[in-house]
Amino acid sequence: MKILKYINKNRTFLASILMMFFVGRLMAQTEELTVIDKIVSKVDNYIILKSELERSFIQVQAGGDYNTTKCDILEGLIMNKVMVAKAEIDSVVVEEDMIDRQLDMRMQGVIGQAGGDPKKLEEAFGKSMEEIREDLREQVKEQLLVDRMQTTITESITVTPSEVKRFFKNIPQDSLPYFSTEVEIGQIVKKPKVSKEERDRIVNLLLKIRSEALDDGVDFQVLAGRYSEGPTGPRGGNLGDIERGQMVPKFESAALKLKNNEISMPIETEFGFHIIQMIDRRGNIYNARHILIIPKYNDTDYKIAGNFLDSIKNLIQNDTLQFNKAAKEFSDDKETSPNGGFIRDRSGANRISVSDLDPGLFFTMDTMQIGSITDPMKFTMADGKEAMRIIYYKSKLPPHQASLDLDYQKIYTAALTAKKNKQMSDWFKDARGEVFIEIDPEYNNCNILQ
Repeated sequence: MKILKYINKNRTFLASILMMFFVGRLMAQTEELTVIDKIVSKVDNYIILKSELERSFIQVQAGGDYNTTKCDILEGLIMNKVMVAKAEIDSVVVEEDMIDRQLDMRMQGVIGQAGGDPKKLEEAFGKSMEEIREDLREQVKEQLLVDRMQTTITESITVTPSEVKRFFKNIPQDSLPYFSTEVEIGQIVKKPKVSKEERDRIVNLLLKIRSEALDDGVDFQVLAGRYSEGPTGPRGGNLGDIERGQMVPKFESAALKLKNNEISMPIETEFGFHIIQMIDRRGNIYNARHILIIPKYNDTDYKIAGNFLDSIKNLIQNDTLQFNKAAKEFSDDKETSPNGGFIRDRSGANRISVSDLDPGLFFTMDTMQIGSITDPMKFTMADGKEAMRIIYYKSKLPPHQASLDLDYQKIYTAALTAKKNKQMSDWFKDARGEVFIEIDPEYNNCNILQ
């Protein structure tokens, strides 16, 4: 089961397949499909369409992965459906509020791909945000069920150092992987701060909205649909049931001080400015709505952030401050800050292949000397927002054949993957006897059920 390598190597593989299918399905509404659609596999009540398989394959290749075959992808999609079907049999469920929160994050990602403008997304696909959201909901639910099942199946799997060494020794010398050029590269990110003028504008707007709800009797949900800039706006700002500890502290602290139907004064979090309406609270679970206004930044705001990074750069270059300590203390990038600012590869190693760097980072690094730090520069973060950063090019490792000394983290991950593969393979053999699986004869050569 080759696809298991991809599932365990990168837990986001199936999520990527689902997102690829979602985007591809939307795109199919604006262009003529060249594939005559048909069902290529059935798993209990779930089906896999040929168009789904073809679009997933095209998207994987577009991402530069030419080793993954259609059989690999079909096997992964069938594995998905088997886990979802088994979840139904075993009464494994995913809470609706968890689906909603994950859906909110996915919607932010889709909006980011549209340049951060929801209206552009609606225009591109001829659908409202609510309709696009509903199209994505089933894929998100399936993803969460798959994640929960996979975690349950493999969560107890570990490997010891001796197992890692034994795994490496069992790889034939002529089969050892050859790694391309790798670099240690880090960043310190600083988001712009909200100016006093912008803060006052937003607070006054939220106070006006709050007054419309309290004094004029306008339904909070109507106001959220009219004003909120967050992904929950189209559904009245409803967040659903929230377990205590799931929201950022400032938001939760303000929410939990409210009585039922009470509306908070404006508060600020890392996402923007909010007013919150408490619906009800049951022990550690509460249900709330909110209206979010996202600040707008000007050139001065970015310049101030850049000046701060410039001072950090000077301290590092004068050996007054170490880069990794500065990143942990000052960087606003939650993904790299805990790693001392360094970008990690999928195995968790601090070295990353240059082919895996995003284009902006790659071309910047290509102009740098090892050991150098760039001046502050503006860039676009994964969520589509802009910030400032400095980049540190620490080291470069030329292409080389895998070794325990240089590549322990990668080999550890490969050993763990192999062990999880075995566990998943055994589980699949048992599970497929409990569900109905049918595959179109066109794909008999994939040998998925053997």
